[in-house]
Amino acid sequence: MSQHAEDFIAISKVKARYCRFLDTKDWAAYTDLFTEDFILDTSTAGGAPPVQGREAAITYIRSCVEHAKTAHHVHNPEITIEGDTAAVIWAMQDRVIWPEDRAARLNESGHTGFGQYHETYRREAGSWRIAKSRLLYLIYEPHPLG
Repeated sequence: MSQHAEDFIAISKVKARYCRFLDTKDWAAYTDLFTEDFILDTSTAGGAPPVQGREAAITYIRSCVEHAKTAHHVHNPEITIEGDTAAVIWAMQDRVIWPEDRAARLNESGHTGFGQYHETYRREAGSWRIAKSRLLYLIYEPHPLG
């Protein structure tokens, strides 16, 4: 198998684990998928301004979804690999069911979203990790309370 094919598969496995660890709330395994200098940008999806640093980003993500029921799906990766970096766009869908307190604050019981992750991956010590992620919703369907 070519190095390009091996890298493509390895990057795809990182994102598959991203979805699984996020949805099962395996925070230790989830954290290990990111570089120390990770940048999270959910501002285009209605989230906070960009968050710099892995620990700060994980803290933010946990504050948003730790008590929610979530299901994340990604597909159709567009992966451009250049040495030890890769630019990736993933088509995505998520389903979120908020806990009662957050649902009341947001005035929605949850949502279904369709969009894209625009990401940069970096190979560090032989492993691919996510270095930057920007979430873009193309369709955001809030679910009413009750």
